Amino acid sequence: MERLVDPKTLARVRDMPLIAKTVADGFLHGLQTSRQRGLGIEFSQYRSYEPGDELSHIDWKLFARSDRYFVREAERESEQTLWLLLDASASMSQKSTSGHWDKLDYGRHLAATLAYIGQKQGDNVGLLGLSTSELSFLPPGGGERHWQRIMAQLSGIKAGQTFPPPELLKKHLSRLQQPALVILISDFYQNNHDITGFIGQLKTSHNEVLAMQLQSRDELSFPYKGIIRFKDLESHEELLVPSRAIKDSYFNTLTEHQQKLKNQLLTLGIELNCLSIDQPMDESLFYYLRQRQKAGR
Repeated sequence: MERLVDPKTLARVRDMPLIAKTVADGFLHGLQTSRQRGLGIEFSQYRSYEPGDELSHIDWKLFARSDRYFVREAERESEQTLWLLLDASASMSQKSTSGHWDKLDYGRHLAATLAYIGQKQGDNVGLLGLSTSELSFLPPGGGERHWQRIMAQLSGIKAGQTFPPPELLKKHLSRLQQPALVILISDFYQNNHDITGFIGQLKTSHNEVLAMQLQSRDELSFPYKGIIRFKDLESHEELLVPSRAIKDSYFNTLTEHQQKLKNQLLTLGIELNCLSIDQPMDESLFYYLRQRQKAGR
């Protein structure tokens, strides 16, 4: 399958809804076997026409009698609820190798694309932006109009300082623990296991939880030369070190961190999916569809 638009190209386009539709439509078209759920399965009821509905779904005979537009709505096949949780802590401000794209931008566009695919498949999609500055909450809903609300909400999410403390998240837990497919998009850099502690509370026997970890090419390859200055984006601590002297130690620490994170999630029955913000979104979308099918069984 042809690769989707690369991040450097996406970074030059500022219209998030356009990017999400372009990526999602290209991906679904490439699958060829994909089909839209919730349409043409079994007629259930009429509802008023909304902008974005396809004209082919309008009941023209009913229009002739009532002079109003109504859409024939199908009874959805095992409709699902999809929750998109986006980490907006300061570490998500780390930029990609190109310098035009950071983790939060990539996560925003990934969430927008997943929301678009979800609403196309008849799912109800909810959103929660996670930072100490503000919890951006939007309850699940369906259709084109609700997707536009998600776009507006995503556009307004700004990077805060750290991941929200448990007491701030407590009021949303009961909703997220209900039957649903829950996707957490994060870099999983954490203090005191705050992110893994949260995701551990999310996972229940009723829902399916996906962990999508965003990484950059720089942190995976360590391309630095000479004396370098590292800065923790959340604590603002800085460290001036010779790159050659710490390179091996860096990779050992990274490997240990990743293995520990994978093991913590596996004990909860959650698979860690690692995504590079310098690569197209194909892999994450395949992963989403595979887990969605699994959650629907």
